[in-house]
Parts: sequence; C-alpha cells; structure tokens
Amino acid sequence: MQNSSDIILTKAEKQLIQIIRSLDYGEVRVMIKDRNPIRVEEIRKSIQLPSDK
Repeated sequence: MQNSSDIILTKAEKQLIQIIRSLDYGEVRVMIKDRNPIRVEEIRKSIQLPSDK
C-alpha cells in the first residue's frame, strides 16, 4: 500500500490541483483519458429559475 508521500503527480495533475486551489468558489468538470486529466471546464454561471408552484 502506498503512502501519500509515495505518489508522484504528472504535470497535468499538478496543474489540476493548482486550478482547484485558485478557485474561491465554483464548480469544475474534469475530462479524463487513459487515467489522466486532459481538460478542465470551469462552470461560469448557473441560474436557478423560480418554480410555478
């Protein structure tokens, strides 16, 4: 079993962590290919509409 100190991050994984840490608030979507992050989308705007009830 690996300890957390044994994990070696790829360049893309390090960049993903930097992106997440730079967010004050929000939501991101991460695309994975062959077990590696290849793209991150930051959700910019979400609008909740009132219900008719």
